[in-house]
Amino acid sequence: MPDMDIKTAVWRPTPEQSVEDVFDTTYKEKEGPKPPVVIIWRNVILMSLLHSAALYGLLLVPSASVLTLFWTLVCYVFSGLGITAGAHRLWSHRTYKASLPLRIFLAFANSMAFENDIYQWARDHRAHHKYSETDADPHNAQRGFFFSHIGWLLVRKHPDVIEKGRKLEISDLKADKVVMFQRKYYKLSVLLMCFFVPMFVPWFLWGESLWVAYFVPAILRYALVLNSTWLVNSAAHMWGNRPYDSTIYPRENRFVAFTTIGEGFHNYHHTFPFDYATSEYGWKLNLTTFFIDLMCLLGLASDPKSVTRDAMNARIVRTGDGSHRNG
Repeated sequence: MPDMDIKTAVWRPTPEQSVEDVFDTTYKEKEGPKPPVVIIWRNVILMSLLHSAALYGLLLVPSASVLTLFWTLVCYVFSGLGITAGAHRLWSHRTYKASLPLRIFLAFANSMAFENDIYQWARDHRAHHKYSETDADPHNAQRGFFFSHIGWLLVRKHPDVIEKGRKLEISDLKADKVVMFQRKYYKLSVLLMCFFVPMFVPWFLWGESLWVAYFVPAILRYALVLNSTWLVNSAAHMWGNRPYDSTIYPRENRFVAFTTIGEGFHNYHHTFPFDYATSEYGWKLNLTTFFIDLMCLLGLASDPKSVTRDAMNARIVRTGDGSHRNG
């Protein structure tokens, strides 16, 4: 367990914990006018095409078989775990340890999610925690809902994001052979996992048309996973209560927790980023925590880290907004 001062509930990382979990209070935004916004038109076009295709896929849902709809849900959960249990809780925050088979499983799931490779996702997320809601935060919520949701992917990064990102401690990512293998073959793995597998399985196994199989379990599912993840950056930083720390933007948002299989308890997560459950409520609206607990039970994961109840309660009293209720 990380060391915690119960009186002040300030987390002090142990040597094996990442200091990138701690907000950098020494960082100061540069004075003067902000750099001009430079639109990446290629990304604008690609995202427009993707969402147009996803809307078309939505129209095809009534014509899809029950098995295809179930398969779409399976792909949604599998790709979601690649982000939540994989890129986020395992590789970004190192909240638990995973065996080689589990890391390989999560790397395949992450490729199905197609949200940048694990290395880049974890690096950007560490920057988000260390410089949250500043110019060095890749999806700074102070720039509005659209920017923090999708706009940050449509424009050039703020110079501070690039500068601070290069100084982050990411040696653990570079030392992980699964992470670097996925990074090396990322494009191929995305073609296979994000598009081919979701489309091929329903066509081959139960005779779904390739047209429906492509637009529903592949394209529509992909767009839904993307937007659910983005809601953590946008909605969960704007709407909800702040029972653990009222001085930060992130909120408790149960709708986001549901759509992201557990990532919407965001005020808790930013207050205690080392906690593998990202919530005090166990499996409640948190399929990812159930998954990690199951992997620990099967011996495929170990050492899940969590905050003590005393430390959590002390933090609630010291910085919470008064809205905390157990259960």
